[in-house]
Amino acid sequence: MRRILILLPAVMLLAAMLPAAMPPMAALAEGVTLYTVSSFAGADASAAAYVELLKAFEESTGHVVVDSSASSDETWKTSVLYDFAAGNEPDILFFFAASADSAPILSRVVPIDEINAAYPDLMLPENASVAETDGRVYAIPVRPFWEALFVNTDLFERYGVALPDTWDKLETAIRRFTEEGVVPISVSLSDIPHYLVEMSILVCSSPEEYAARPASLEEVPASWYEGMALIRRLYQLGAFADNASATTEEMSSQLFRTKKAAMQIDGSWFANSIPQESMDTTIVMPMPAYAEDADPQAFVGGTSMGFYLTRRAWEDPARRDAAVQLLAWLTGKDSVRALGGMELTGALLESSYALLEHSGSMYRPLQDDMNRLARETWLLNCVPAVAEGSMTPEECWQTVMALQAFEE
Repeated sequence: MRRILILLPAVMLLAAMLPAAMPPMAALAEGVTLYTVSSFAGADASAAAYVELLKAFEESTGHVVVDSSASSDETWKTSVLYDFAAGNEPDILFFFAASADSAPILSRVVPIDEINAAYPDLMLPENASVAETDGRVYAIPVRPFWEALFVNTDLFERYGVALPDTWDKLETAIRRFTEEGVVPISVSLSDIPHYLVEMSILVCSSPEEYAARPASLEEVPASWYEGMALIRRLYQLGAFADNASATTEEMSSQLFRTKKAAMQIDGSWFANSIPQESMDTTIVMPMPAYAEDADPQAFVGGTSMGFYLTRRAWEDPARRDAAVQLLAWLTGKDSVRALGGMELTGALLESSYALLEHSGSMYRPLQDDMNRLARETWLLNCVPAVAEGSMTPEECWQTVMALQAFEE
């Protein structure tokens, strides 16, 4: 059986842009202690690889790296931003780029062109996909992503259900799995409902409507209201587990991995957690279009995270060279491959590449352009409330837009 790393085409393109080799890693006269923070932790398939990369750097240079990485969630994002606000930022950070999350830290991190001007031999890549509103690039991405519908095909075969490549087939599947005691779509509405709500709006919107970033409530597309209403419709159809509003992402995902749920809307990182023995019976596909003018191949994706060098390290003569070395080490070709994920096989591999063949149908996440308060309100307050019927889509968008969601 053919085996290949889950190095998406976009990752390969990134790798081609990176330095051919790390500059000589000669240690300074005295070892330096560097501090790092990332989301390569917990269930992330590259957590161990990240630790090994840091260890190899220490052994090659004589420097010491103190790492405080944790799984990426809203709590982690908030803690990183609080550390920056308090002046406790690390030297090297792996964090979100070109989004509302990165805006608060830009004055405290160093643009890549400034680093290249001081260290021209490194030729660190300036990837336009993560350019900030000022036109400058501050982060070096190593892991582009996509989000779509994961399907346990063996459950569809067992119960004689057609794969959900149209909305009617999706609703038929939901009804049938509910009758059979199988959770149709695994999700945590109270923990990480991000992928469900993004996809619900995407399948209700034309490409132009999904790409809108309204400045006022009056400018919110009608399809965005339809997308929120679609979550309520799925809830009423019995698409989610009874405890979907009280469970965690890890617990809901385990339902899918253990074949107790038929489908899950998630990202490319989730593919890394699928058991090897299940990769021939798991595929990824676009969520079927709900509206006639929605793109039937649409999926969410982009390059959302990268490595930053902080001003704190840059302006410290004792640590600057070592910190730049570490940045180049973590973004070199070998590191990009190591941080790309685990090996995929069979149907999961083939369907992942089939999804990406339609890269023109990849759309930037809505939440990436919202400010933090609006995003958290939308995801953690509105989504579960709309699903359960205690808030209407109209009330949801009134609440979110009152927080000036898309203003810089």
